[in-house]
Amino acid sequence: MLEVSGLSKDDEHFMRLALAYARKAAERGEVPVGAVIIDGEGRLVAADHNRPIELCDPSAHAEILVIRKAAQRLGNYRLEGCILYTTLEPCVMCFGAMIHARIKCLVYGAPDPRAGAFHVGLDLTTRGFFNHYMEVREGVLGTEAAEILRGFFLERRRAR
Repeated sequence: MLEVSGLSKDDEHFMRLALAYARKAAERGEVPVGAVIIDGEGRLVAADHNRPIELCDPSAHAEILVIRKAAQRLGNYRLEGCILYTTLEPCVMCFGAMIHARIKCLVYGAPDPRAGAFHVGLDLTTRGFFNHYMEVREGVLGTEAAEILRGFFLERRRAR
């Protein structure tokens, strides 16, 4: 697992908060992914976890939910200057929403080699057809994020 060296206190703090939300998702039987958004001043704007089962909504990924909440709280669908922390590499749907929301920076924990927007061979950050680009930092508390996911799926397999 790639871990970021020289982790900032803010990155660690906000990723730990996202991890707490991931644990809440697991407790509710949802895939344990948590996400938070902070504004340009470092203030928490939104936090949530995966809830597609609870909301009967396949788009209710943690990243989508925090983008919706942040847009409502800030009164603008453009979230310029905001940083989104998520425990798992975002899927293509979530990455697209981040581009449209104009997220300044994405920080994620564990990679998702099956469905992650960067590891599925697309690496959408390098494509020339977007009118917005965001900084991406990976591997922040990635080992811990991956362990939460592994434990969740192991428990589900055992329950079968």
